[in-house]
Amino acid sequence: MDVLIVGSLAYDSLETPSGSRDDELGGSASYGGFSAAFHMNRLQGDGVSLVGVIGSDFNSKHLEWYKESGLDISGIESSDGKTFRWKGSYLGDMSEAITHETHLNVFEHFQPKVPANLSKPKVLMCANLHPALQSSVLSQTDAQRLTILDSMNLWINIAHDELLSVMKRVDIVVLNDGEVRMLASDDNLIRAANTVLKTMDGGVLVVKRGEHGVLALHPDGMISMPAYPTLNLTDPTGCGDSFAGAMAQFLAQNNGPVGYDELTEALVHATVTASFTIETFGTERIRTLSLEEYDGRLNDFRRISRTS
Repeated sequence: MDVLIVGSLAYDSLETPSGSRDDELGGSASYGGFSAAFHMNRLQGDGVSLVGVIGSDFNSKHLEWYKESGLDISGIESSDGKTFRWKGSYLGDMSEAITHETHLNVFEHFQPKVPANLSKPKVLMCANLHPALQSSVLSQTDAQRLTILDSMNLWINIAHDELLSVMKRVDIVVLNDGEVRMLASDDNLIRAANTVLKTMDGGVLVVKRGEHGVLALHPDGMISMPAYPTLNLTDPTGCGDSFAGAMAQFLAQNNGPVGYDELTEALVHATVTASFTIETFGTERIRTLSLEEYDGRLNDFRRISRTS
């Protein structure tokens, strides 16, 4: 198996300048999973599996969407009660979500259980979860190449020490620029990123910068690249998870330490993939993306960014 993704499966209700939707399939594992599955199929990879929890109200059609994309859902638990739900909105440039309601429901007491047959993926992606749960997942698995961790400002505020502890246990940490500044207590992004990297005791830090692209700190140097200039900005929910899923699947293709050039290429694919996610509400765009569309935009991005 190439990639194991452990995270949330959710229903989102949201409003953006482009309109509104209720009960869109969402969650970090959904976005990351569909993204990784697209690249698994594109690269003829060896499988992507999800671990998460759903309620008894989860639409069976959405389980079929996972299967149709090639995702292994044997690690998804079904529990009595309602599926995790989030309600939010975006205004202006949609750079930040405004949360109106969060109902954890069955996710509140979720304790990830990684099936034995899924415990040795090439790449483990701990999507946005409480650091204590991410630590539990790391203890249950033996990633054959590398581990990736994503987080958010909530955990920086309420589980700061636990987050710092689990960050030391992974190979790649993915945060957005605001989270990096918050974690380092420093408004200077470059200085803050270096401070965070030092707390990790090595490894790679990937900083998502939204419309400003991505910054990464690798042992062999810094990587900086722009975002793809997408015209149709509809819903940014899940873009960061799609970004991480694409990166994880690309890095699952090789062995050994991740090289500078390899990471650069992984970030190219992650950036292009995220640019599709934002074009529709929910997971639709990334779930139905064609290889021809992707290759066309990838070539455009290479010309724009001059990344070979």
